[in-house]
Amino acid sequence: MIMRPGQQLLLPANPAFIWFSLLAALTLNMLMNMGLWGRAAWVPDLLAVVLVFWSVHQPLRIGVGVAFAFGLAMDVHQGALLGQHALAYTVLGFFAISMHRRLLWFGVPTQAVQVLPLFMAAHLLELLVRMVSGSGFAGWSHFLAPVLQAALWPVVSVLLLVPQRRAPNPDDNRPL
Repeated sequence: MIMRPGQQLLLPANPAFIWFSLLAALTLNMLMNMGLWGRAAWVPDLLAVVLVFWSVHQPLRIGVGVAFAFGLAMDVHQGALLGQHALAYTVLGFFAISMHRRLLWFGVPTQAVQVLPLFMAAHLLELLVRMVSGSGFAGWSHFLAPVLQAALWPVVSVLLLVPQRRAPNPDDNRPL
């Protein structure tokens, strides 16, 4: 792949770090759902952000099947309609993988703007599934969560790319 001028060459992603970050995001989601806010509609879904990030950066390792499995875990944890999060995460994973080549050409702030429609679509899909199953409308604050998720994109990008940015044994004979 041709790189943008000024873009740093990254080390390969460690699969253990990828899985650790996904499990940490799942744990943080579960803690936020049980914590101070409960299941507030405006709380960002950190697992969705991390899933989209790894689907964009490592599409061969983190795909639609992984998104489905983590969605089922969230459904079981929240006691939600089984498949509600699984469907939303699967759609997120599919569209993230389909746009990953184009998305990586942009800077991180522009990427955040471009993943906002993905997060909006996932929340809208969750809302539609919830409403079809008989629940009421969660309110307009439900659409604040995707905006917060897109705002978290630069932070997540910096944090999750830190291990790949370190220099692998710098040497006078190896400039890279």
